[in-house]
Amino acid sequence: MLKGVPPIVGAELLWVLESMGHGDDLVLVDRNFPADSVARHTVSGRLVRLAGADCPQAARAILSLFPLDDFVEAPVQRMEVVGEPETLLEVHREVLAEAREAEGREIVMGSIERHAFYAEARKSYAVVQTTEPRPYGCFLLKKGVIFD
Repeated sequence: MLKGVPPIVGAELLWVLESMGHGDDLVLVDRNFPADSVARHTVSGRLVRLAGADCPQAARAILSLFPLDDFVEAPVQRMEVVGEPETLLEVHREVLAEAREAEGREIVMGSIERHAFYAEARKSYAVVQTTEPRPYGCFLLKKGVIFD
């Protein structure tokens, strides 16, 4: 246990967050995502499981340590609902609220079609899988820079 580190952030996730560089993407996904097979193709090859955490809880913990990129228009991307690309689900709104709270600024959430999301996820740094039960709880978080 470390001071200032959320209890759900274990050693493996802490290593991933620290190892990432500016512009790297972290994939945060629900329990239905093919996390193991996608994670094998990522830069680190790592899958970090956060049992007992949903996506908003995981986002809150991760974003308390991880700066979002402020050089891109949408540092948070969500998986689109199939056939309803404009639909924002409750899980999307909750993760966006966590991002805005953590950053203390307006955050734009982009969207990616389901199969394109899988392709982008394979190019990411690592995958963090939660036990989020709601479908489409899948996000790409682009790491930024700490200036101070």
